[in-house]
Amino acid sequence: MNLESMQITPMQKAAVLIEALPYIQRFNRKIVVVKYGGSAMVDEELKKKVIQDVVLLKLVGFKPIIVHGGGKEISRWVGKVGMEPHFINGLRVTDADTMEIAEMVLNKVNKSLVQLVNELGVKAVGISGKDGMLLKCRKKYSGGQDIGFVGEIEQVNPKVIYDLLEKDFLPIICPIGFDESFQSYNINADDAACAVATAVQAEKLAFLTDVEGVFKDYNDKSTLISEMTVDEAQAFVDSGMLGGGMLPKLQNCINAMEQGVSRVHIMDGRIPHCLLLEIFTDKGIGTAIFNAKEDERYYHG
Repeated sequence: MNLESMQITPMQKAAVLIEALPYIQRFNRKIVVVKYGGSAMVDEELKKKVIQDVVLLKLVGFKPIIVHGGGKEISRWVGKVGMEPHFINGLRVTDADTMEIAEMVLNKVNKSLVQLVNELGVKAVGISGKDGMLLKCRKKYSGGQDIGFVGEIEQVNPKVIYDLLEKDFLPIICPIGFDESFQSYNINADDAACAVATAVQAEKLAFLTDVEGVFKDYNDKSTLISEMTVDEAQAFVDSGMLGGGMLPKLQNCINAMEQGVSRVHIMDGRIPHCLLLEIFTDKGIGTAIFNAKEDERYYHG
């Protein structure tokens, strides 16, 4: 049954709100970084629901920051101008022409998200990693191969983020950085989200992905891991059991937590209102990673 078509009673609605109360109390005025990408950025209805979730977080006292990607949109525009996208080890080969397209497209996506937030009555400001010298990079290589203007973050200057949060704006960041010569670089959005979350010592880092979470066996959907400590996550990465795009994502999450991020949520952005379900309910829907066993009862909150 479609959740949105279900009829619930006023008492059930009250129970949902009461369930959310301890999480609202626990994270009031705390910074939450949301990495937004994948299918949830392509589907217009999903996009609206994600933005509704983030706006609600803001209005109940959280301090959300959105870091977004746009790879599918970049590929679409690269194709529109008659170019062929190329990838090496999952990283986009970014020559000067592709970099120009990537920067234009990501800024276009950025302002569309700003507009959606503004329409819901919350003030958003869209920036890139070049604004306020936020994301300083060096050239990134893939297996020793030169892949063009792809950046690896070496320094984050979060002052512009703090200034926006202090003035009650919702920052929306696109992953374009610069090097010491002020050349523009395209940055992996997961890397950017982890770097930003680490720099601002975020209480939560939430990844919206195209998978349900972390699985012991990806081919067996019953093996979804609802929660794990950061040590358990590292052991899982080291075991070699994890394949595909989840491996670098999980390692990124571990690195962020080792540098001060309190907890990480990995969830399926294709599920409407996944952020609210993961953050404000006892059960949650994705995988939550936290620092120590004694925090287990707070793994979603």
